[in-house]
Amino acid sequence: MELSSSCQLLKPRVVLVVPSPFTKIKHLLVPITQRNTFNPQRATICSASSTVKDHPQPQITVRDRIGSVKRVTNETNVEVELNLDGVGSSDSSTGIPFLDHMLDQLASHGLFDVHVKAVGDTHIDDHHTNEDVGLAIGTALLTALDDRKGINRFGDFTAPLDEALVHVTLDLSGRPHLNYDLQIPTERVGTYDTQLVEHFFQSLVNTSGMTLHIRQLAGENSHHIIEATFKAFARALRQATEYDPRRRGTVPSSKGVLSRA
Repeated sequence: MELSSSCQLLKPRVVLVVPSPFTKIKHLLVPITQRNTFNPQRATICSASSTVKDHPQPQITVRDRIGSVKRVTNETNVEVELNLDGVGSSDSSTGIPFLDHMLDQLASHGLFDVHVKAVGDTHIDDHHTNEDVGLAIGTALLTALDDRKGINRFGDFTAPLDEALVHVTLDLSGRPHLNYDLQIPTERVGTYDTQLVEHFFQSLVNTSGMTLHIRQLAGENSHHIIEATFKAFARALRQATEYDPRRRGTVPSSKGVLSRA
């Protein structure tokens, strides 16, 4: 077979120009309605049949994925803004110092912008505020994910913190389920009731529509176990919410839809 002059004899090759990864808008102040449209380069293929073809890639539109929630009850007043395409900015004031510290981990290791303001009946205990912050963050995540097109969907990470080791696996399936297996040896870390860790994640799972498995592999220090959990969760969630360029904006499900409903 005779090759055209555009292909070198004895050196057939495929030249494929791949579009760069998704560019993320890195400032929370960018309005959610603002859109940047990218036209990836066209891939030119020199085939053995001597035919040169242009294969245009689909147009990709990306934006900051931001969820804003206000939850007001007789027990709490909670405001949450969550940017999945952020830079790790954290500004949390819940009235529960240890929970604020854990939300800092979520922002820092997930590279999310997490802004939480909460006022609750902490003069009774931290239960209601802890719960409603979890519910509000889950709702903000649900809003930011929208139709979940193009995301990886699954996340898996194991985080060490000194002697503690915690494994987190999650699926942004639209189906809420929590499998929680931490053995925290003390009842409190500072003033924070360690039973509230499970309750926080159960609340977040219920409103976000997430399947979440948390498993402790090692650990003796309560602070280390809980902090390793939030770090592993942040990294797994970051992995799950990031875009898969090969999926080209399609829903990562054989059903063709991922819905909380």
